[in-house]
Amino acid sequence: MRSIALLGSTGSIGKSTLKVLEELPDFRVQSLAANGEWKTMREQVVRWKPARVVMADPAAAKELAAVVPAGVEVRSGADAIRDLASDPEADTVVAAITGAAGLPASVAAVSAGKRLCLANKEAMVMAGPLLTAGAEETGATILPIDSEHSAVFQAMRAGNMDEIRRVILTASGGPFREWTKEQIDAATPEQALKHPTWQMGAKITIDSATMMNKALEIIEARWLFSLDVEKIAVVIHPQSIVHSMVEFHDASTIAQLGYPDMCVPIRYALTFPRRAPTAFGFLDLVKAQRLDFFPTDPARFPALTHGFEAARRGGTSGAALNGANEAAVALFLEKKIRFPQIAALSGRALAEHPFNPTPALGDLFAIDAWARAFVARESSK
Repeated sequence: MRSIALLGSTGSIGKSTLKVLEELPDFRVQSLAANGEWKTMREQVVRWKPARVVMADPAAAKELAAVVPAGVEVRSGADAIRDLASDPEADTVVAAITGAAGLPASVAAVSAGKRLCLANKEAMVMAGPLLTAGAEETGATILPIDSEHSAVFQAMRAGNMDEIRRVILTASGGPFREWTKEQIDAATPEQALKHPTWQMGAKITIDSATMMNKALEIIEARWLFSLDVEKIAVVIHPQSIVHSMVEFHDASTIAQLGYPDMCVPIRYALTFPRRAPTAFGFLDLVKAQRLDFFPTDPARFPALTHGFEAARRGGTSGAALNGANEAAVALFLEKKIRFPQIAALSGRALAEHPFNPTPALGDLFAIDAWARAFVARESSK
């Protein structure tokens, strides 16, 4: 019986994780954490009967504590979420809290030697070297949940590291794949939130529209798989059936295919190294009919260039780019900046931040705060 701490249980990844767990009777939910959706959390507590629950929002925790079954411990705040990640009663941590807010829990899970199923790409973007070095020291296992890196991880098992020529990340192209630069520049939040294939939260959906999600995945792949940046490529694949590929020196390309359903990589991370059977989600290649691939266009989607640059520089670059992007996306959703300003402000923060090549964890949070302040200041000019 494996025991899970699910952090971010009321979000899309959290809900998909619980859907997967319905098919895995040898897992139990030890703890749940979320931000403020206490009504959804109450339903999850009734169904899964965790020992501990944390709401980041103290007011939500108070509401929840009044309605949960007796015996369930309810706490609030970021420190309490971090405690769940290092709880000795949980051997597996699913990190599905979005943004920089998810980093402390990921660090805590690695420090405690857990199996970390990582959906929070920002943690690896900000602190990839610290997390991977920490895992080597403690024996923690970091397994990617996002579909692209899960695909890479699975495909890499077909050969040795020194046999890899390239890792090819696929991107849907988002809602603006066929739009002109002029159309993209005038895009509204409502238009950017209409993703053609994936159902995701607002922040990651906007990241897909700017292709910043792929920029962050470039950085994540660089650290997660110890890859030289020159070995990472991106192609547009509108059907989102091929989730990524690994090209080997013998001219073989190994791809992982599946419907755009996060349950597939979540199940693989939870049950690795075995593959648990499922009753849903099998790919019908006849119905898929075609698989198209196109080159990326950095002129329309400059975020990609920023991702390669941050991955190449390392140090505090990922924290600067990620913090600036989170701040800029929030402003765009509030209709305080235009769509192209997301990538523009993020790129300027990357270029102008006080770069540190060997940051400690505190330095990364300082740069994150600097980048957010930079975006707030520059966007108001």
